Amino acid sequence: MKDHHHEHGPLPEEQNGNNDGIDRRGFLECMAWAGTGVLWMMSGGILKSFGMSQMIDHTTGNIKNGLIIPKSDFTFVQISDSHIGFNKAANPDVVGTLQAAIDKINTMPKAPSFVLHTGDLSHLAQAAEFDTLDQSLKSVKTDKIFYVPGEHDLTDNGKLYLERYGKGTKGGGWYSFDSHGVHFVGLVNAQVQVDGGLGTLGADQLKWLEDDLKGLSSSTPIVVFAHIPLWAVYPQWGWGTKDSEQALALLRRFGSVSVLNGHIHQTIQKVEGNITFHTAMSTAFPQPAPGSAPSPGPMKVPADKLKSVLGLTNVHYQEHHHTLAVTDVPLMEAEKTNG
Repeated sequence: MKDHHHEHGPLPEEQNGNNDGIDRRGFLECMAWAGTGVLWMMSGGILKSFGMSQMIDHTTGNIKNGLIIPKSDFTFVQISDSHIGFNKAANPDVVGTLQAAIDKINTMPKAPSFVLHTGDLSHLAQAAEFDTLDQSLKSVKTDKIFYVPGEHDLTDNGKLYLERYGKGTKGGGWYSFDSHGVHFVGLVNAQVQVDGGLGTLGADQLKWLEDDLKGLSSSTPIVVFAHIPLWAVYPQWGWGTKDSEQALALLRRFGSVSVLNGHIHQTIQKVEGNITFHTAMSTAFPQPAPGSAPSPGPMKVPADKLKSVLGLTNVHYQEHHHTLAVTDVPLMEAEKTNG
């Protein structure tokens, strides 16, 4: 594969520019309907995700697009890796594709309880980039947006990120909150990267996590969200967290644990006992599948493929059950069903 550039730091221009004949308008027309996010539905401890291009009536449990959508206690949306400030050929308008995600959220029959942004809000942690992101997200129909930083938000050691998004957090920006009987934990694993880009949590954060979980019943559903995956997706590219096992050991006593991450710009899922891991697509640009290119980085794809490589995540919740299931419908499949 060509035109793959390493994700971290300033990126060189793609070698072949826009020579595929796709102009900016055509690019955005293709991208705009793609959804760019995931709707999470939690229902009785069962976690399911749906592509945002599906128009789902979450309040009635109607069958839409051939899927049975259960009623839920609450929903939230995950978006990730908006990379505001990026403007290379892999996506000449990341603000436009973020707006596509916002439009999908705002057309949901019932507004999500909140939105999680799992990092790389910006591309270079510049004040103007954060300003643009904030202005865009003002239009999201939700009560609250929660953030964790990615490595691109921390190029100034996190100064601007913490000033804007870190109020009330601990250390480098970690925190927890409760909603509808679920305990949410936002972790920071992009501040210090080791061994070719692997994330780290560090002793202070791990001790805080231990204390945070200590008083919870093992029946409490847990949702952990961070930027870099907490399992070894592909360590050769830094797609993992070096000390994640210490965090996971603290989580294994709980009957239902979901771990949501970004960073790798594609959906990959894994289940280990009662812990389900889910990585989210980017609203900005895709990256190659693990090991399929010389290195990670922005991947330019044909316009008719873009809809299958950008996405958003939705979650719905109901109490009383503690099994876990995660289901994704590719945006390409949603188009085929609607057709």
